Amino acid sequence: MKAFLLSFLRVAVTLALAAAAAVAGLGLWRHYMDAPWTRDGRVRAEVVAIAPEVAGTVVRVAVHDNQFVHKGDLLFQIDPSRYRLAVAEAQATVEQRRQDLLLKQADARRRAGMAGVVSAEDIDRHRSTSAVAAAALQSAEAALDLARLNLDRTSLVSPVNGYVTNARLRVGDYAQTGAARLSVIDADSFWVTGYFEETRLARVHVNDPARMRLMGYKTPLEGHVDSIGRGISDSNGRADPQGLPDVNPVFTWVRLAQRIPVRLHIDRVPPGVLLAAGMTCTVAVGPERDLGGSYAARLRGLLRDALDGESL
Repeated sequence: MKAFLLSFLRVAVTLALAAAAAVAGLGLWRHYMDAPWTRDGRVRAEVVAIAPEVAGTVVRVAVHDNQFVHKGDLLFQIDPSRYRLAVAEAQATVEQRRQDLLLKQADARRRAGMAGVVSAEDIDRHRSTSAVAAAALQSAEAALDLARLNLDRTSLVSPVNGYVTNARLRVGDYAQTGAARLSVIDADSFWVTGYFEETRLARVHVNDPARMRLMGYKTPLEGHVDSIGRGISDSNGRADPQGLPDVNPVFTWVRLAQRIPVRLHIDRVPPGVLLAAGMTCTVAVGPERDLGGSYAARLRGLLRDALDGESL
């Protein structure tokens, strides 16, 4: 009798383990195949390319590579000498045009007071000359404002709080107008883009909670779904040199799921986690209970339930 009970217990335990393994396998299959998660996640950020609006020789570089800068901090300065001279020249032109206007206005007033002595045509001509002088003064004042603006723009400052990246600018370099010389990563603009298979998108919704686990860090970032991409490139729509569609051949029994970008807002960054644009991460969307733990942890829990709480 005892041997029969022992055999029955062995069979029962074996069946319980097999059933638990089957349930665990089914749960893990659903989790990994249907749950809204992806390993294809990227940390991204806005990058500001700092390009001068005036040309000249760099006389000062106030930052170094990877330095954190605040909005308004000086990045580098272009030689302001010629722009100071341009301001002085514009100021002289303004003064010249102002004096010319005063003279023309005085002449126009005198001619207007001599009505009946001088011809109406002469009065109109001096009035027009005065108006032209006034317009010339306005033009000179605008040129002065532009010269002052160019002088101010010899000093380039950071437009955002962020990190100077890939700084290769040195004193003595010549800065061309419109050519980016520094880049600043906006520290307040980090987000994560997760590329989800289209088969998982049905369970992804705007404002759903999300967790993003970076490689190298155990504590995940917390966030939520900000938006879902509404289009990706279709290679079949490209035309060949003859204008015909270039359709790729596929196996009719195999359909590869396309990946759709989902933008995720980062709500909280754990202490000690360093964010850098381009980092990869695993993204999971939905309540935390659906994200699961490791395979071993889930299997142990299922087996404990199957064995009525017996410790493994």
